[in-house]
Amino acid sequence: MDVLTYDDVHVNFTEEEWALLNPSQKSLYQCVMLETCRNLSAIGYIWEDHTTEEYCKSSGRHGRYERSFTGKQTFDFIQYGNGFAVQSPTQRHNGEKPYESNLCGKAFVQRNNLKTHKRTHNGEEPSECNQCCKDFVGSSALQNHKGTHTGEKLCECNQYGKAFAQRSSLKRHKRTCNGEKRYKYNQSRKAFVQNHGLQKHKRTHTLQKPYECNQCCKAFAGISDLQRHIRIHTGEKPYECNQCGKAFAQSSTLQNHKRTHTGEKPYECNQCGKAFAQSTALQRHISTHTGEKPYECNQCCKAFAGSSHVQSHIRIHTGEKPYECNQCGKAFAQSSTLQNHKRTHTGEKPYECNQCGQTFAYRSILQRHISTHTGEKPYECNQCGKAFADRSSLQRHKRTHTGEKPYECNQCGKAFAQSSTLQIHIRTHTGEKPYECNQCCKAFAESSHLQSHIRIHTGEKPYECNQCGKAFAQSSTLQIHKRTHTGEKPYECNQCGQTFPYGSSLQKHKRTHTGEKPYECNQCGKAFAQRSRLQIHVRTHTGEKPYECNQCGKAFADSSSLQQHKRTHTGEKPYECNQCGKAFVRSRTLQRHIRTHREEKPYECNECGKAFAQRSNLKRH
Repeated sequence: MDVLTYDDVHVNFTEEEWALLNPSQKSLYQCVMLETCRNLSAIGYIWEDHTTEEYCKSSGRHGRYERSFTGKQTFDFIQYGNGFAVQSPTQRHNGEKPYESNLCGKAFVQRNNLKTHKRTHNGEEPSECNQCCKDFVGSSALQNHKGTHTGEKLCECNQYGKAFAQRSSLKRHKRTCNGEKRYKYNQSRKAFVQNHGLQKHKRTHTLQKPYECNQCCKAFAGISDLQRHIRIHTGEKPYECNQCGKAFAQSSTLQNHKRTHTGEKPYECNQCGKAFAQSTALQRHISTHTGEKPYECNQCCKAFAGSSHVQSHIRIHTGEKPYECNQCGKAFAQSSTLQNHKRTHTGEKPYECNQCGQTFAYRSILQRHISTHTGEKPYECNQCGKAFADRSSLQRHKRTHTGEKPYECNQCGKAFAQSSTLQIHIRTHTGEKPYECNQCCKAFAESSHLQSHIRIHTGEKPYECNQCGKAFAQSSTLQIHKRTHTGEKPYECNQCGQTFPYGSSLQKHKRTHTGEKPYECNQCGKAFAQRSRLQIHVRTHTGEKPYECNQCGKAFADSSSLQQHKRTHTGEKPYECNQCGKAFVRSRTLQRHIRTHREEKPYECNECGKAFAQRSNLKRH
């Protein structure tokens, strides 16, 4: 087993990073590092002088002391700004100064103090910062430090042009450019750019979470994860975009956001050349080439390409929903879902199409929208060849081939192919209608229904047929209308082979085979095969006639009756017999007429066997 060193547990900040921390964050860091030092002493760790020399970044006058008693020995833990040192019992009690200058004989307790002193013999004078009075030996160290005050970044990456205040930060960045990962873990064979990344990864195997939130007691594997979590409680967002003023809790999120302004995509796939704005997006994309899914759920063995995906998946098993909306109290399993939900309250639409200026609440919807301009459909079904603009649409389509319905209602057991359909279905049990019209206060279970409803008020019809110019309020209605031009009937009955242009028409037709009448009147018990028939029937009880003729004022219980009535004013007879040319106001009148040509008599008396062409004649008989 390797010997434990201070490097294994030490979390080091650069001057640039330290300057970004607020007082509460610095205080937390100090407490954690002092606790680490105490724990190392408790297990008998031997402190070496290089610890002081290597990690004390600031001058002694900024330090503070804490004494630890381990039972046999007592140590002073000295904090210098963002570094730590340990003073041994011999040094503390005896005043021992083992480091002596061979030029003047002056002795020092610590090696780094001797090094600093030696430079005074070389004629190198200590330099003082004129803003915070810190002393530095060497002009380069002073210049690096000044960058924390001015924000100046002198060290620039020659590949991507990214600038840093310190050379050490640039070196770490270069490893990400070169792909160098010097810290390897021999259990998972995973490698990391920085040592603290390796240490954090090890805890995913040991399940160790040493950093605990003192407000909600949630534990984390890394101190940076705890820092980010604390901001959920405080609401602090210290990182602000200098272009739009939007603030973020994490610097990485700010960097990602800035790319929405610049359009920068610095992460490129070396296999297909596709570029991404975020490194995590690139990693997910690479897995589409390799097929690698290293993260497996220990309950159902489902594998995932990203660790965040498996964490989100596990919550399906546990039912955990840690992210709660502070306005309506609704809880979510993922923080991204919460952020999306919050936009239903704020109305924020941060994603804008750079071609037509239309804005969207979600990035995924923007991506789908962009494909309407480009026509690009990169995701193709390997069974039927149908192509889609986004991966999620392809996944949903594949279930039409496999019949898979992975989302099941825990109340009635009904299963669905899509999680969104399940959520909508659940509202039929709860009666929840979260989407309300701000004009008439009518509420809806689905946001799409609300959007369609709003167009009743605005009269907007944004979907236009490119063949006849007719416009529609809904895209689905346009798709259905297009079939009147193409003659397409994609829905086929598996019993009689009859085809239909609409899925709803097929469902209604199937009930003629099964005799199913699922819609029952709760007043008289009469059942119907179609919901619309039930709605019309209910009006015979209520007397409601919502459809009124704008010419004579006569009112009707259903829209089709109104349409037929209007033809008495216009004289329109749209239903024409293709044998004799006679025209009719109603389609059912045409059907009866056609039977006179065919001599068809489908209505038969079950007592004497006599047949009739019309139901009314049978009733009279």
